[in-house]
Amino acid sequence: MNEKKTARERSGAFVPHDVAAPILGRPGGPLDGLTVAVKDMYDIAGERTGGGCPAWLETQSPALLNAVAVARVLDAGATVIGKTVCDELFYSVSGINAHYGMPANPRAPGRIPGGSSSGSAAAVAAGSCDFALGSDTGGSVRIPAALNGVWGIRTSTGRVDEAGEMAMAPSFDACGWFAGGPGLLRKVGDVLLGGESVRAPVARLLIADDAFAEADAEVASLLRNALADMTELPADRTNLRIGDPDGLDAWRESFRLIQAREVWKTFGPFIESRDPVLGPGVRERIAVAQAVTAEQETVARAHRARIVAHVRALIPPGTVMALPSAPCIAPKADATFEQLEHYRLRVMRMVCIAGLAGLPQISIPIGTVDGCPVGLGLVGWHHGDEALLDLGVALGRHCGRVG
Repeated sequence: MNEKKTARERSGAFVPHDVAAPILGRPGGPLDGLTVAVKDMYDIAGERTGGGCPAWLETQSPALLNAVAVARVLDAGATVIGKTVCDELFYSVSGINAHYGMPANPRAPGRIPGGSSSGSAAAVAAGSCDFALGSDTGGSVRIPAALNGVWGIRTSTGRVDEAGEMAMAPSFDACGWFAGGPGLLRKVGDVLLGGESVRAPVARLLIADDAFAEADAEVASLLRNALADMTELPADRTNLRIGDPDGLDAWRESFRLIQAREVWKTFGPFIESRDPVLGPGVRERIAVAQAVTAEQETVARAHRARIVAHVRALIPPGTVMALPSAPCIAPKADATFEQLEHYRLRVMRMVCIAGLAGLPQISIPIGTVDGCPVGLGLVGWHHGDEALLDLGVALGRHCGRVG
């Protein structure tokens, strides 16, 4: 525990309004003896939930109850050690919070941790905790998992009870978590996943060539070589362009418009009444969100309906799809605003696929390029979260490649 405390102090992963002392879990549960960090969007009884925004925090009273996800991990025996930093109002994939700072990326020093669940991913990578809760609307678990070299999952939309969590864009919001290995990632799934599970043996693999084409050459090469060696994956493999006929940029744009419209519905009243000082990037995206029209939303939602039907038809029970979790290694921490916006654009072309379709996706820390972590993404079928987690366990031996 002392080693974890030291790692915690170095990480910058925890908010200033952190819990005063660890919150002990119920003895004897399946997670007994393990520690968990919690993204500052989940209610913890007696604590205020800040969403990465000091002005929002000021408006909040201490929560009366734990969020369902927090209650479940505590009941399973895990000890909550703290609340983690996230991007302001979750509206970024950089992991840089203008108010609380940037959690250190332990696996890629001097580079960003990715967001918005930056503190949770960094805490796991630093050894501050055994696993951590995050959330994923537009890549907020998948991207920091990849950039920090840890395991992460975005669950099927609706598979985890979201009571007691701050919303962002509700039709995309999904619970997720990080762990240092696939076995623990799977074990947490047994605790958190609810609702209907659709089980099937994994019999077919799709490889999303258009997503691979978006990635840097070194990243794509490392991941393709790994896939070639993964005999645990089905021999029935099909290369395709998942975004055809209209392309991933069109998908990204529909995602952006729907997300922006929902973000404004979620946070617009707070912003109009409080006029908070928002950090760079977030401030501009909120302004754009305010300007999205109902007509734009209607067109984007019709496009989304076609995408959902297309993707779910391609990924029925028994099929998984491979793609890079992120298109590149972590950008440098001193990257310019323009460079980070370009990075964000590239990221959104990839993460919008599972987000639009509401499907689960894991990120496997497959290896490194130039000493920086690279993640392999596997997208599963709707409510096939358990099968995807089991597949991750089977593939664990393939981690550790150097590109």
